[in-house]
Amino acid sequence: MKGKLHQGDIVKVEKIKLPVLVVSKDFFNQTGEVIGCPIFQTGEAGPLHIRVKAKEIEGYVHCEKMNLLDLNARGYSKVDRIHMADVMNITDAIQGIFDYV
Repeated sequence: MKGKLHQGDIVKVEKIKLPVLVVSKDFFNQTGEVIGCPIFQTGEAGPLHIRVKAKEIEGYVHCEKMNLLDLNARGYSKVDRIHMADVMNITDAIQGIFDYV
């Protein structure tokens, strides 16, 4: 693995067109696998489409499109990072997908 990735990092991953937001916790990411959500440049805000703005990347995180990515098997580079308040908002939305009623 190139470097330690943290929850809230934005990465470009080989063979994936869109930037990916790392939503999994740091202890999970130590394995070289991360759970990430794509960031689309355009869209409309909604319960699962959350707008983020970082230094280099701006767009809508699609929380329902989270995916496990094995970064040991793909090239990647860290390109940006979002604020912790945004991370909390996004992880709350993801948790809401799995809540009971």
